[in-house]
Formats: sequence, C-alpha cells, structure tokens
Amino acid sequence: MIKALKVHEKFLYEIWKEQNFKKGLTSKNGEQIAIIGVGVENKELGGPDFKNARIKIGNITYLGDVEIDSYYTDWKAHGHHLNKKYNKVILHAVLNDDLNHNYVYTQNGRKVQSISIHAFIKDNLKENIQKAILSERKNRLNKMPCFDLNDIITDQEKLDFLYSLGIVRFKDKCDKMMHRLKEITYLREMNLKEPVIQYDLDEKFYNQNFTQEDFNKKEIWMQLIYESVFESLGYSKNKVIMQNLAKAVDIDLISNFSGAEHFVLIVESILFNVSGIIPDVEKLPDEETSGYTKKLVEYWSNITSSYDGKIFHAAQWHFFRLRPQNFPTIRIAGGARILKRIIKENLITDFISKIERIKDLNQLTRELKTLLIVKGEGFWHDHFVFDQPAKNPINYFVGSSRADEILINIMFPIFFIYFEVFSKRELSEKVIKLFVNYYQKSENNLVKNVSLALHLSDAWKRSVIYQGMIELFRSYCTHEKCLECNIGKKVFN
Repeated sequence: MIKALKVHEKFLYEIWKEQNFKKGLTSKNGEQIAIIGVGVENKELGGPDFKNARIKIGNITYLGDVEIDSYYTDWKAHGHHLNKKYNKVILHAVLNDDLNHNYVYTQNGRKVQSISIHAFIKDNLKENIQKAILSERKNRLNKMPCFDLNDIITDQEKLDFLYSLGIVRFKDKCDKMMHRLKEITYLREMNLKEPVIQYDLDEKFYNQNFTQEDFNKKEIWMQLIYESVFESLGYSKNKVIMQNLAKAVDIDLISNFSGAEHFVLIVESILFNVSGIIPDVEKLPDEETSGYTKKLVEYWSNITSSYDGKIFHAAQWHFFRLRPQNFPTIRIAGGARILKRIIKENLITDFISKIERIKDLNQLTRELKTLLIVKGEGFWHDHFVFDQPAKNPINYFVGSSRADEILINIMFPIFFIYFEVFSKRELSEKVIKLFVNYYQKSENNLVKNVSLALHLSDAWKRSVIYQGMIELFRSYCTHEKCLECNIGKKVFN
C-alpha cells in the first residue's frame, strides 16, 4: 500500500523537480493541471516548499507557491492552514490522499487545489523514490565541483587552506561582534530601545571614533553576550526571533530583578510572556493548568505595566520538524539560567579570571565550557511544552554540543575583542590559541558533506578546520569561485 511507505519529503521534492510523470496531471474533478514552472525550492526558514511556480489549472494560469506533503492531512497537522506564509500557495501536492479531499484552505480562507501525485508517477513507485533518494544524495555531495578531482591535492595542503579559512571566519565573527558592540553602545547613548523604535544608524554613528572609555560599561558586554547566546540557542529556525527577544527584554530590564529570591522564575515569566508562547490560562480548564504556568502569569501581571516593549506571537516561533529538546520553550528555559549566570553570578568576570589564571589550555577549555552547560531542572525538566508532561526527562537545557558552539562562535570572538579593546594583547592571542586548539563533538550535515567531498575523515573535529569547511563551502563552493580557491586552482588548472 502507498500509505505503508514512509517517504521523507525532501525525496518527494526531487520527484516534483523532475516532473517525470507518465501522464498529464488532473484534479479529481477532471481539470487538466499543467506545470509550466516547478518553482524554486525554498531553502529558507519555514514557508511553502517551492516558491514562484507557474501552474495552469483548467484555463487559468497561476503564479505562486507549491506545498508538498506526504499526506493530505499534513496540511492541518503541520499548521499550514494557520500560517500566513502559506497564503500564496496555488497547489498542494501529496503522495497519499488519505482523506480523498479536493482542496485545502489557507489562513485567509482561500481554497487551494490538492492533488495526489502517486497515480501519475512513472513506472514503479518504489523505484522512483529510490532514484529520488540517489539524486538528492548526489546533488548534496556534488555541490563541491571538485568532489571527484581533489585527490590530487595532499591532505596537508587541504588542511592548511582550511586552517587559514577557519582563521578568516573567526576574524569575521570578531568584526561582527565589534560592530554590534558599537551599536549597543551608540543606542544606549541615544536612549533608543530595540526593537520598538525603528531606526537607521546615521552618519554620526559611522563617523564616530569609539574609544576604550566608550566600552567601559559592563552592561554593554552583558547585553552582547546575552543576545548572542540567545541567537545561538535558537538554532537555525528560531535564531532571529530569539535574538529579537533578547533585544526587547534587554539586560537593564532583567537586572532590575537581580535581588529577587525567585530570579529565574521571574525571568522565565518575562521571557515566556513577551515571547507569546505562554498559553492563555483564562481559556484553559483550571485542572489542565499547572501551578508553574499560573505563577508565570501572576508574576507577569505585576511586571507588565513597567514593560513598554514588543510582545511577540506564538505563530512566529518554529516547533515543526524540531527535536523536542530543541523546542524554543526548552531553549528559553536554558537561556534564563544563563542570564542568571551573567547577571547574578558574574559570568564575564569568571571567564576573564580563568583566561588570565589557567595556563593549561585543555583545562581552561574544560572549565570555560562548564560555565555554559545547563542541566535540566524544575518544571522544564519533564516538559517540552506547557502543561503536557514529556515522556522522558530533559537532562540538559544546554548540553555539551551546544556549549561547544557557544564557546566557538560567541565567547571566543567576544573575549578576543574584549582583550583587544583593553589592550591586553597577550590574552587576546591566548583566546586565538584556545580557538585553534579546540576540539568539538558537535557536527552538522554541511561539514560532514565537505569532509566526504575532500576525502578527509575526522579533521573536522578540530574547530578551526570545522569553521574552515563552512567558510570554504559558503564563500567558494556555492558561488562557484573554484579558481579563487587554493584547492580549485590546482584541480582545475
């Protein structure tokens, strides 16, 4: 049976792109459907799978988006009917029409044609899916044009180039952090609050000569770390809104409660209420609402009058296709505890002290990493969402892999510029040494594919090489700048 086949949607995308159907597509009521343009695959966060498709249904040609699902019922199960991003969908294509319905409806109430493509796929369905799997895998690996050719370059030559790119990427992160630090300083001077007031940095900002004195205030460094860590905790799907949450609920507001007995609970109350994720307890039966949720609402009722910033909406957050451990609820809970370390436990002072004092780099990295790991506790130890207990406990809000990422991408660049700003060159050089000698456990598919393409095995575990692989792929491979790449120059010449 078709329904017995569990097919990852990315393989259905390949079938859609090929359009290798044995006969013309038709709707259930007999209308001819001609695919004039399949559209461009959407690789951004959220939204329909293909953008700007051209499809003729009957006598009318439509320009819009296409959503591809395994089952008809996925449209509602995935929340597309509630999401404004899907309001431009002109065709819903599914493998399995489990309800035998002709249409789906968008958030603004528009009726959209839904068709099942399995009857139109050429030859054997399983064979076509297998071809799609192989095509997707080949495309993924062969994004590096030198995939089958770079074995003429020695491993050491590759590693030397990746090392240099890793340093470039690190310096770029430092520049980005420095620019944001200046922004924070300038906005505080101008008494502008983000993101309520929309602004463009004027000529004065770009012409201002910042001095060491401008960066003396501890709060600007706290804010920089706070919003950078929150961005990191958001991963790819929620990083922008997590960072915006940290800008809205800034360090000054949180610091007002630094002496409170239940500091973390108050911070969670502010973050969850401002985020819009917290449920409306007035609409929930009392027996379904936990004491924890009621407490957050109670705290917020006393704070809300002093908050004049933005309130976000639950629909802006991504939960779909995330492992429960990566839900924004868990990440906000972890972020609240890191805020406690920043504000109440002098995280910045601890970092500086350890970098100054500990000479052994391995011991130093272990101790710095420990400052960022957050164990699961309290309500979120056994919940992924509000008022629905999790099947398994959450042992870590911020685990070892995420702590690696925060150290490499945030803390090392920030403390490098900190020591540079305050003319402690010996310590800034020590931070560079920490970075180039750091080995991490986390990996991602991009780095894994670059490793395979370059025929390097475990070299990615060294963070500078890991970062170099990302830089190589994003700055050279995706832009086909092969003749500007040290590897490509030798391979293609």
